[in-house]
Amino acid sequence: MNKNKLESVMKLNNDNGQILADYLGIARQTFSNKINNTRGAEFTQREIHMIKKRYDLSANAVDDIFFNE
Repeated sequence: MNKNKLESVMKLNNDNGQILADYLGIARQTFSNKINNTRGAEFTQREIHMIKKRYDLSANAVDDIFFNE
């Protein structure tokens, strides 16, 4: 997961971790664990789809953020 790319997309859309966590229906701490890849936390396919839709991301952008190291 590329934290910097996701954070840059969030900033471009005037979002922060709390706003995106609320949108995803997860706790802020859970979001933090997922974006920082701590405690083995990862975004689910549903959450990735929701993020893709919220920010109108291309398939390549999704790959760059979530699947490329």
